[in-house]
This record gives sequence, C-alpha cells and structure tokens, in this order.
Amino acid sequence: MNRPQILTRPAVSGIEVNKVLKNTYGLLSLTLLFSAVTAGLSMTFNWPHPGMIITLVGYFGLLFLTTKFRNSGLGLLFVFALTGFMGLTLGPIVSYYVAAMPNGNELVMMALGGTGVIFLGLSGYALTTQKDFSFMGGFLFAGILVAFLLGIGAAVFSVPALSLAVSAMFILLMSAMILYQTSAIIHGGETNYIMATIMLYVSIYNIFLSLLQLLGVFGGDE
Repeated sequence: MNRPQILTRPAVSGIEVNKVLKNTYGLLSLTLLFSAVTAGLSMTFNWPHPGMIITLVGYFGLLFLTTKFRNSGLGLLFVFALTGFMGLTLGPIVSYYVAAMPNGNELVMMALGGTGVIFLGLSGYALTTQKDFSFMGGFLFAGILVAFLLGIGAAVFSVPALSLAVSAMFILLMSAMILYQTSAIIHGGETNYIMATIMLYVSIYNIFLSLLQLLGVFGGDE
C-alpha cells in the first residue's frame, strides 16, 4: 500500500516544479515587456526621475503589497504595478546615458546584451546541473543589505569610487541571486511563481543598471 505513494510523490513534485518554472518565466517575460513599455513612455515624454526617496518608497511599498497578496489575483496586479513603476524610474536613467554619452545608444545595448547573457547563462546552468544553491541564502541577504546601504551612502555623499564598487557588488550579488532563485524553484524551496518572478526581475533590473553605470564610466568615451 505504501509503494504507490512513494512512486507517485516525486512525479507530482516534478509536475509542480515544472508548473512553477513555466509560470515564473511566462510572468517574467510579460513584466519585462511591460517594464520596457513604461520605460519607453518615460523616455518619450521626458518624464523626470522621481528621486531616490520616492523610488524607495514606491518600490518597498509595492513589494510589500505584492508579497501580502502573492496567493491571490491581486498579487498579479501588484507585480505589474511594481515592475511598471520600476520601468518608469529606469526611463530617465537610460535617457541620460543616451543624451550625455557620445556612444550612449551603444552602451545601453551593450548593457542589455550583457544582462541577457548573464541571466540566460546562469539560469541555464542552474537548470542543467540541478545544483542546490540554497547555501547562499544567508550570504546573499547580508551582502545585499551591505551593498544597499553602501549605495545609499555613495549617492548621499557623492563618492564616485564607492558607487562603482557598489555596482560591481550588485552584479555579483544579483548573479548569485539568479542561481539561488532558480535553484529554489527546482528543488521546491520556492513554490510561488509571483515571488519567484519578483526576485528574478529585481536581479535583472539591478544587473542592467550596474552594467550601464560601469560601461558609462569605462566605455563612455569613443
């Protein structure tokens, strides 16, 4: 009587994992597209950047609402609200690089391409190898907290060298986050595709911004 249960439980688990993966990547694609649209609107109408305080309040507020309603239809609404808002904040930054740098368009495309390569490469590695990266959880939490505080300090006190160091830190930390989050889905540590989507979206967003900043400094002159 017990043997059929032992045989069927892994199969059900595998079906659930595939469902979470499918829903996560499907929703991630839609949110990235929506974010690109809102960023494009922001650039087209030349809307100003809302500033660090409004950005942080908007991000954490919408993240809180997304987390609170992650198991309901409202969770999807707040996912798009969050990613759309982040797209609006991204538009003025991209516009600045395009206008201020002689090769601004190339820098933006390089940052986009680099972000795509990093995400696809790391996701593919985690999916192919099936390795468990759950051990990185504590390190990532501490590292992101430190990098976040250093980033605020660099912005408030205008320390360019520190800002570049934070960008490099975020590229490494967000790359590790992609491995961690993908692994969590594969091994059943993350069963909510809304939260998985948010974590991957935030990783992609930060990698792109960090790459753009680094390329702007080291590759901004033709």
